[in-house]
Amino acid sequence: MDKKDPENNLQSHEEIHPDQATHSTTPPEEDKPHAQLNNWLPITASRKAKWWYSAFHNVTAMVGAGVLGLPFALSQLGWAPGVTAIVLSWIITFYSLWQLVQLHEVAPGRRFDRYPELGMYAFGPKLGYWTIMPLQLTVQVASSIVYAVTGGKSLKKSCELVFPDTFDEIQETYFILFFTVLQLVMSQSPNFNSLKGVSLLAAIMSFAYSMVACVASFIKGNEDHHSLQVTYGVRSHTAPGQAFDALNGIGTIAFAFAGHSVVLEIQATIPSTEEKPSKVPMWRGVTVAYVIVAICYISVSISGYWAFGIAVDDDVLVSLENPKWLIAAANFMVFLHVIGSYQVFAMPVFDTIESALVGSYQFKPSRALRLIARSSYVALVGFVGMCIPFFGGLLGFFGGLVFAATSYFMPCIMWLIIKRPKPWSFHWIASWTATIIGVSIAVLTPIGGLRQIILSFKSYKIFA
Repeated sequence: MDKKDPENNLQSHEEIHPDQATHSTTPPEEDKPHAQLNNWLPITASRKAKWWYSAFHNVTAMVGAGVLGLPFALSQLGWAPGVTAIVLSWIITFYSLWQLVQLHEVAPGRRFDRYPELGMYAFGPKLGYWTIMPLQLTVQVASSIVYAVTGGKSLKKSCELVFPDTFDEIQETYFILFFTVLQLVMSQSPNFNSLKGVSLLAAIMSFAYSMVACVASFIKGNEDHHSLQVTYGVRSHTAPGQAFDALNGIGTIAFAFAGHSVVLEIQATIPSTEEKPSKVPMWRGVTVAYVIVAICYISVSISGYWAFGIAVDDDVLVSLENPKWLIAAANFMVFLHVIGSYQVFAMPVFDTIESALVGSYQFKPSRALRLIARSSYVALVGFVGMCIPFFGGLLGFFGGLVFAATSYFMPCIMWLIIKRPKPWSFHWIASWTATIIGVSIAVLTPIGGLRQIILSFKSYKIFA
């Protein structure tokens, strides 16, 4: 039986208009100023999105830097365990994403427009907020860092292939800096819905470079297999090394399924009424997105590992060299894509920062506030990206540490608390299974990613 009005949950007895977002417990007499704040915050300022907006927002959030690391994950896990881990992760996260879409309007007359709001409803105001907010924020900040690194690496690779004599000697740090400066401008977009054009371009680019990586890998692999230059198996030759690599590989795969941290925020941009709840168009868009995700992930991971074996780089496009014009184009597509995906993950962070500054510290909503707050965040992320540009290690470390929580098991735990499925029913079994797998990933895999970062540090000089 569904749990519709739990006594211990946040605002369980409040009647709130379906289109009004809530950030915290708000008495009825304070609804007006609270609604005015939400009309200014970037997540809830515009609710005019269509179902296809959610499709390309989710593709942009999912098919990002993570897909380029999947062949490397297979080289750490091997054929059968690697492919199994990717397919199983797709199934689990597709199910947990469905749960989030359904829980967006689980309380009558109420919308949970932000991940922490749903956590507060499930676990209570304090426990829910301080459980979900740090996890979500870490996912989004980590994604921003990785995308800054990816944008710089991809632009450098593209420029080197087209103009080898000009760009070979320019440090990667400068390309990350250029990407950061570009994001300083992009970050002034007023709200989430205003990103639809950028997100659409990013989604198209992500599918395009995935297909280029797949085709180019098959061409390269066909050449190398004739000369017997490809070795399969796993990268490490020692038992401890194989164990650490396997953990990092699973963490890399977990990183590839990062879209859950922004799914409620994406759904918040879709209009909703009792007759036409937002979960219907949202789920239509999510289904389309996940089909595209499956095509990209399976094709890139299998073709990349088949072509290079254990020698594949942590970014498969780095391994590809010919035809130069095509690989240069693919790397530039990655650069264009991460411009959009960076913004999709940064917008909820902007929302959190601006909500705290206005709601808790009494700053007045203004363009100046947004300029300073958002620019400070973008600059800090860019600085961290320039300091630790370890793509493979970052994927494994962050993927296991927090991405597993927001994507694999936290939606399932909230489903069990709010909906209370009958023991041994399908949703009870599925939720507990996903929770056990997700918690195992979150506990074990950061070890492999941390080791990868430590190994990279041995041969790294800051800003070199």
